[in-house]
Amino acid sequence: MKSYQPSGLTALGVAYAFLRSRYGLGLMAIRDSEPGSETLGVDVFRTKLVIYVGVAFGTGVTGALIYLNLLRISPDAAFSINWTAYTIFIVVIGGLGSLEGPLVGTALFFLVREFLSDYGAWYMILLGTLAVGVMLAYPQGLWGIVADRWDLQFFPIGRRVHVEQAPLPRPSPPEGRE
Repeated sequence: MKSYQPSGLTALGVAYAFLRSRYGLGLMAIRDSEPGSETLGVDVFRTKLVIYVGVAFGTGVTGALIYLNLLRISPDAAFSINWTAYTIFIVVIGGLGSLEGPLVGTALFFLVREFLSDYGAWYMILLGTLAVGVMLAYPQGLWGIVADRWDLQFFPIGRRVHVEQAPLPRPSPPEGRE
Protein backbone atom coordinates (compact mmCIF):
# COMPACT_ATOMS: atom_id res chain seq x y z
CA MET A 1 0.00 0.00 0.00
CA LYS A 2 1.44 3.33 -1.06
CA SER A 3 1.28 6.12 1.49
CA TYR A 4 0.48 9.68 0.45
CA GLN A 5 3.15 12.28 1.01
CA PRO A 6 2.33 15.91 0.24
CA SER A 7 4.56 17.34 -2.42
CA GLY A 8 5.79 20.78 -3.31
CA LEU A 9 2.97 21.04 -5.85
CA THR A 10 0.43 20.49 -3.09
CA ALA A 11 2.03 23.22 -0.99
CA LEU A 12 2.09 25.54 -4.00
CA GLY A 13 -1.59 24.85 -4.69
CA VAL A 14 -2.54 25.52 -1.08
CA ALA A 15 -0.53 28.77 -1.01
CA TYR A 16 -2.07 29.93 -4.29
CA ALA A 17 -5.61 29.12 -3.17
CA PHE A 18 -5.01 30.88 0.16
CA LEU A 19 -3.61 34.03 -1.44
CA ARG A 20 -6.53 34.20 -3.88
CA SER A 21 -9.09 33.76 -1.10
CA ARG A 22 -10.83 36.60 0.69
CA TYR A 23 -8.49 36.16 3.66
CA GLY A 24 -5.39 36.27 1.45
CA LEU A 25 -6.60 39.42 -0.27
CA GLY A 26 -7.13 40.93 3.18
CA LEU A 27 -3.50 40.10 4.04
CA MET A 28 -2.28 41.77 0.85
CA ALA A 29 -4.40 44.82 1.69
CA ILE A 30 -2.80 44.95 5.16
CA ARG A 31 0.63 44.70 3.55
CA ASP A 32 -0.12 47.62 1.25
CA SER A 33 -1.84 49.89 3.78
CA GLU A 34 -3.14 49.04 7.24
CA PRO A 35 -5.40 52.10 7.55
CA GLY A 36 -6.71 51.55 4.03
CA SER A 37 -7.48 47.90 4.72
CA GLU A 38 -9.36 48.85 7.89
CA THR A 39 -11.58 51.16 5.87
CA LEU A 40 -12.33 48.23 3.55
CA GLY A 41 -13.52 46.15 6.51
CA VAL A 42 -10.45 44.01 7.24
CA ASP A 43 -9.94 43.30 10.95
CA VAL A 44 -6.20 43.99 11.05
CA PHE A 45 -5.53 42.85 14.62
CA ARG A 46 -7.41 39.57 14.26
CA THR A 47 -5.87 38.84 10.86
CA LYS A 48 -2.33 39.46 12.12
CA LEU A 49 -2.95 37.36 15.23
CA VAL A 50 -4.23 34.41 13.21
CA ILE A 51 -1.25 34.63 10.83
CA TYR A 52 1.32 34.87 13.64
CA VAL A 53 -0.17 31.90 15.48
CA GLY A 54 -0.45 29.87 12.25
CA VAL A 55 3.12 30.59 11.22
CA ALA A 56 4.41 29.81 14.72
CA PHE A 57 2.58 26.48 14.64
CA GLY A 58 3.91 25.65 11.17
CA THR A 59 7.45 26.58 12.16
CA GLY A 60 7.26 24.46 15.31
CA VAL A 61 5.95 21.44 13.42
CA THR A 62 8.65 21.87 10.75
CA GLY A 63 11.36 22.07 13.38
CA ALA A 64 10.02 18.98 15.13
CA LEU A 65 9.98 17.05 11.86
CA ILE A 66 13.54 18.13 11.06
CA TYR A 67 14.79 16.90 14.44
CA LEU A 68 12.84 13.66 14.13
CA ASN A 69 14.43 13.10 10.75
CA LEU A 70 17.95 13.83 12.03
CA LEU A 71 17.54 11.71 15.18
CA ARG A 72 19.69 14.15 17.13
CA ILE A 73 19.24 17.57 18.65
CA SER A 74 22.04 20.02 18.19
CA PRO A 75 22.12 23.71 17.32
CA ASP A 76 23.96 23.22 14.04
CA ALA A 77 21.26 20.85 12.78
CA ALA A 78 18.62 23.59 12.51
CA PHE A 79 20.57 26.82 12.83
CA SER A 80 23.29 26.19 10.32
CA ILE A 81 24.29 29.08 8.09
CA ASN A 82 23.47 26.89 5.11
CA TRP A 83 19.72 27.05 5.84
CA THR A 84 19.74 30.83 5.80
CA ALA A 85 22.13 31.18 2.88
CA TYR A 86 20.23 28.73 0.71
CA THR A 87 16.87 30.33 1.43
CA ILE A 88 18.11 33.85 0.75
CA PHE A 89 19.85 32.68 -2.43
CA ILE A 90 16.69 30.99 -3.74
CA VAL A 91 14.45 33.99 -3.08
CA VAL A 92 16.90 36.63 -4.32
CA ILE A 93 17.77 34.78 -7.51
CA GLY A 94 14.19 33.85 -8.35
CA GLY A 95 12.49 37.06 -7.35
CA LEU A 96 10.36 38.45 -4.56
CA GLY A 97 6.63 39.01 -4.53
CA SER A 98 5.48 36.08 -6.64
CA LEU A 99 5.00 32.35 -6.34
CA GLU A 100 6.95 31.71 -9.53
CA GLY A 101 10.14 33.44 -8.32
CA PRO A 102 11.05 30.93 -5.61
CA LEU A 103 10.28 28.07 -8.01
CA VAL A 104 12.74 29.47 -10.54
CA GLY A 105 15.24 30.16 -7.75
CA THR A 106 14.94 26.60 -6.43
CA ALA A 107 15.50 25.08 -9.87
CA LEU A 108 18.53 27.30 -10.45
CA PHE A 109 19.87 26.57 -6.96
CA PHE A 110 19.79 22.82 -7.50
CA LEU A 111 21.46 23.19 -10.90
CA VAL A 112 24.21 25.42 -9.50
CA ARG A 113 24.66 23.14 -6.49
CA GLU A 114 25.03 20.13 -8.76
CA PHE A 115 27.74 21.78 -10.84
CA LEU A 116 29.63 23.64 -8.10
CA SER A 117 29.48 21.21 -5.17
CA ASP A 118 32.91 19.75 -6.03
CA TYR A 119 34.64 23.06 -5.28
CA GLY A 120 34.43 22.75 -1.48
CA ALA A 121 34.54 26.09 0.36
CA TRP A 122 34.53 27.99 -2.92
CA TYR A 123 31.03 26.72 -3.50
CA MET A 124 29.49 29.12 -0.95
CA ILE A 125 31.62 32.00 -2.23
CA LEU A 126 30.44 31.35 -5.78
CA LEU A 127 26.80 31.15 -4.63
CA GLY A 128 27.16 34.47 -2.80
CA THR A 129 28.84 36.11 -5.77
CA LEU A 130 26.10 34.91 -8.09
CA ALA A 131 23.40 36.19 -5.71
CA VAL A 132 25.02 39.61 -5.36
CA GLY A 133 25.52 39.86 -9.11
CA VAL A 134 21.87 39.06 -9.82
CA MET A 135 20.73 41.49 -7.10
CA LEU A 136 22.76 44.31 -8.63
CA ALA A 137 21.93 43.57 -12.26
CA TYR A 138 18.30 42.45 -11.83
CA PRO A 139 16.77 43.71 -8.55
CA GLN A 140 13.43 42.05 -9.32
CA GLY A 141 15.07 38.62 -9.76
CA LEU A 142 15.16 36.37 -12.78
CA TRP A 143 11.42 35.70 -12.79
CA GLY A 144 10.77 39.45 -12.59
CA ILE A 145 12.62 39.91 -15.87
CA VAL A 146 10.57 37.19 -17.58
CA ALA A 147 7.28 38.47 -16.15
CA ASP A 148 7.97 42.07 -17.19
CA ARG A 149 9.22 41.25 -20.66
CA TRP A 150 6.43 38.89 -21.70
CA ASP A 151 3.70 39.92 -19.21
CA LEU A 152 3.64 36.35 -17.97
CA GLN A 153 2.14 35.13 -14.68
CA PHE A 154 1.30 31.52 -13.99
CA PHE A 155 -0.01 32.21 -10.49
CA PRO A 156 -1.51 35.72 -10.44
CA ILE A 157 -2.13 36.44 -6.77
CA GLY A 158 -3.00 40.11 -7.07
CA ARG A 159 -6.07 41.72 -8.50
CA ARG A 160 -5.76 44.10 -11.42
CA VAL A 161 -8.19 46.86 -12.21
CA HIS A 162 -8.64 47.51 -15.89
CA VAL A 163 -10.27 50.85 -16.60
CA GLU A 164 -12.08 51.11 -19.87
CA GLN A 165 -11.87 54.58 -21.34
CA ALA A 166 -15.13 55.84 -22.67
CA PRO A 167 -14.90 57.33 -26.16
CA LEU A 168 -14.73 61.10 -26.16
CA PRO A 169 -17.96 62.76 -27.24
CA ARG A 170 -17.92 64.20 -30.72
CA PRO A 171 -18.22 67.96 -30.77
CA SER A 172 -21.57 69.20 -31.98
CA PRO A 173 -21.56 71.21 -35.17
CA PRO A 174 -21.85 75.00 -34.82
CA GLU A 175 -25.34 76.39 -34.76
CA GLY A 176 -26.89 77.06 -38.10
CA ARG A 177 -24.71 74.43 -39.79
CA GLU A 178 -25.49 70.83 -40.02
